[in-house]
Amino acid sequence: MPRHRDRKLRRQSDRIPRVGRVGLLAAGVGVVSTLGVVSTAAAVGYVRRQAHGHLYSLQDVPVTPVGIVFGALVYADGAPSAFLRARLDLGRELLDRGRISMILVTGDHAAEFFDETEAMRRYLVDHGVPKDKIIVDRYGFDTYDSVVRARDVFGIRQATMITQSYHLPRAVGTARAVGLDAVGVGDRTVRNRRLAWVKGVVRDQLACVKTVYDLAAHRPPIGDPAAGAPELVRN
Repeated sequence: MPRHRDRKLRRQSDRIPRVGRVGLLAAGVGVVSTLGVVSTAAAVGYVRRQAHGHLYSLQDVPVTPVGIVFGALVYADGAPSAFLRARLDLGRELLDRGRISMILVTGDHAAEFFDETEAMRRYLVDHGVPKDKIIVDRYGFDTYDSVVRARDVFGIRQATMITQSYHLPRAVGTARAVGLDAVGVGDRTVRNRRLAWVKGVVRDQLACVKTVYDLAAHRPPIGDPAAGAPELVRN
């Protein structure tokens, strides 16, 4: 056989394994992507089943002892973002309507330039909420931590979750999964901020995977378990 034909055949045979490896890699990526989509869908389905039948409008939400307002972005100057203001305003309105008796603000106090919970407390006080109607949990680093601490540190057994409507199923579902008799009211007034809203929707669906993992593992909250307050009066 001529040498040039021999070299050509070797080059062709060398290409076959490389093509095979590329195909296997592509197949592997496809499988991982599919599993990720399936896992996310299953987690979202589980969370929404937990919350089903417990999401209400402002007009028909049942009375509970306390409303839990979840933290969100606070600017470096200490001002709550539009999303957080909307949650706090919804909490104020529920308090004014007598649907809740107290507001628990829960969020992250450890950021470099701001304290979510202090900004939330100050906003409520500046807008007429009596100081003795506000409870502060500075260790609510995520939704799971907030509801577990509401149960274990603050003695809450029944509550209204207050957040944006895209986050509400996860907030209520998580709370009910850890044993709280939870209902929820969702804000939709900031939907006009379309890009931020869409990002929030996508991020929240993905966060359901971590939520399910935390629930299955019974993960202890990250924050100091000794940092809390006396028990609230329970219904």
